[in-house]
Amino acid sequence: AARALLDSFRFVPEARLDDLMISYASDGGGVGPHVDSYDVFLLQASGRRRWQIARQRDTSLVPGLPLKILRNFEPEQEWVLEPGDMLYLPPGWGHDGVALGGDCVTCSIGMRAPGRGELARSVLQRTLDETEAPESDALYRDPLQPATDAPGRIPPALLAFANDAVARLVGDASSLACALGEVLSEPKPRVSFDPNETAAMGGGIVLDRRSRMLYDDARIYLNGESYLASGRDAKLMRSLADRRALGATETKRLSPEAHRLIEEWARAGWLHGAADEGD
Repeated sequence: AARALLDSFRFVPEARLDDLMISYASDGGGVGPHVDSYDVFLLQASGRRRWQIARQRDTSLVPGLPLKILRNFEPEQEWVLEPGDMLYLPPGWGHDGVALGGDCVTCSIGMRAPGRGELARSVLQRTLDETEAPESDALYRDPLQPATDAPGRIPPALLAFANDAVARLVGDASSLACALGEVLSEPKPRVSFDPNETAAMGGGIVLDRRSRMLYDDARIYLNGESYLASGRDAKLMRSLADRRALGATETKRLSPEAHRLIEEWARAGWLHGAADEGD
């Protein structure tokens, strides 16, 4: 059911879709006024909830609480959501939801919004992990370094060597794109999969609800791994990423190499066999 709900948000790039949280509140209950740093859709599943919202400028918090509750929240708008109603909030909007007239359940669909520094660290670390092995790496040499009377000074040649090393790393657009795809498709640390040695894929395949699959012009990315793809295989794999499923006819069109790959993914629990839906 959770995956089916998230599939309703396929108009959002998979790389931006973060997670689904379900909150329960009894009559009059709620978390308190707070701010999210990302886009969020608030879908009322059952019961009624009143949302008071405001473009929050004062982000000071109530001290001594485990949650980040706004100290000075002055609502500008108010909405009462019935089952099936949904409210969208951009990042930085204060919101306070209170259950009305009984128990209620709200689904929060959050968008991923990585910080610039966080994303840079993750991508650069991934790129570094995939660079040349230390034994084959170019080492710094300074055969022309004269004797010095200022041993504490960093040699200009060493600074130039470091600048060149960093420039080579960030100047490789293909490696950075690969690292980005791996980072964005990496499941959260708490996610685990159920291996399956006997997956039957004659009726087509469907991605596991926990799998994250992305692609760019050169590669396919699945759960933090990258795969070069071209031609018909690339087209079919991109369709799998977009639709999260391939029918039997489409699956049969994959090359033997691609078939071996999806069998490997099935054994890992990343995808499963599915009945042919008449593709």
